[in-house]
Amino acid sequence: MKGPFTASARRAFRAGAVAAVVSGIPSTAHALFTGRDPLTATRAAGTLLPGRRDRPGVAAGLIAHVVVSAAWTGVLAATARRHRLGPLRGAAAGLAIAALDLGVAGRAYPAVQTLPRVPQVLDHLVFGAVTGALLDRPHGTDQGTTWTTSPGCSEL
Repeated sequence: MKGPFTASARRAFRAGAVAAVVSGIPSTAHALFTGRDPLTATRAAGTLLPGRRDRPGVAAGLIAHVVVSAAWTGVLAATARRHRLGPLRGAAAGLAIAALDLGVAGRAYPAVQTLPRVPQVLDHLVFGAVTGALLDRPHGTDQGTTWTTSPGCSEL
């Protein structure tokens, strides 16, 4: 697919989009297993938007989640240009992101502060691992490599 965006920009967009969707699985599963509302974290994210600090909402939460995920994907994509991430380093980055996001937002935004901490940290870990893994996939080559083979090595 050709277009105005570079292959690395398309890769980063896809990685961020997939990671943004699947990263909510731990907190959603936790909410369902404990009988809590699975949209509580989404509503809390909505309070991050300007003017909504005391007005949580699902639509605002989705917007905030997309913006925050895109920003962190940009940081990870810039890092991946210089250093291979992969899922393990991506997960470590996700934990660092959790420390920043939850440390800062947890203190400044009451709706975020009340969320169960472990599922939120796991969401960030999943985000980093998935983003790192997808950014680390080899670029398409004329040698028929896939994500299961190293760049420049042909499939067996």
